[in-house]
Amino acid sequence: MTASSTTRRLRVLTANIQAGSSTRSYSDYVTRSWSHALPVGGKRQSLDTIAQMVAGHDIVGLNEADPGSLRSGFTNQTHYLAQRAGFNYWSHQPNRKVAGVASSANGLLSRLQPVEVQDHVLPGRLGGRGLLLARFGNGDAGLTVAVAHLSLGAGSRMAQLDFIAEVLSDHPNAVLMGDFNCDADRPEMQSLYRKTRLQPPGCLVPSFPSWGPTKQIDHILVSDSLAVVQTEAVAAAYSDHLAVAMELEVPRSILD
Repeated sequence: MTASSTTRRLRVLTANIQAGSSTRSYSDYVTRSWSHALPVGGKRQSLDTIAQMVAGHDIVGLNEADPGSLRSGFTNQTHYLAQRAGFNYWSHQPNRKVAGVASSANGLLSRLQPVEVQDHVLPGRLGGRGLLLARFGNGDAGLTVAVAHLSLGAGSRMAQLDFIAEVLSDHPNAVLMGDFNCDADRPEMQSLYRKTRLQPPGCLVPSFPSWGPTKQIDHILVSDSLAVVQTEAVAAAYSDHLAVAMELEVPRSILD
């Protein structure tokens, strides 16, 4: 039996899309702050560009996807991207509202049909963080894909990563991706590596800021049962984060 008949190559991607807003320098956080609250600033064009980027992948995790507030023109951006990029399966997890005009969500796009999707509220000093989890295949031994956007504070991240480690501890074939707001070797990350089969990334990819990336804060972590073929950073339209793409070799048996 050949390797190609026992494994399946999956292309996965994580992207903080900044709700389709444009940030091309640190000064834009001030001069273009209005675009984070109003339905202007070329967000639809940015989403169309992001749709072209994600279309070449099998499973996509999204952070800061607007679920349908004023700033997006009441567009559910995860659903919009699913339609534009031809994904049959999508899910989103609204987790933060800002001043009644903006909202943020984790999102998942998939060409594989999940057997279950779960929403988990993450702990932290401030609310509004979540873990979106999808299972593919049969039972806990199937493929588990989780999407998270962690807090800026190390203390809150520690509590969130401890929680995620507990959730994923019984899932031997897992992918955890998202905006971690920290390097993969930070002390709070060790809980994941101790309590789960997730491994530190073998290839560190700077993803922030997108116009001159120096920080490695967007990650795709995979279990030791999954083989990483390639990892690269790609532009997510004009978001302040680059997206991170990865090719994986996944045993077909866990997807059946």
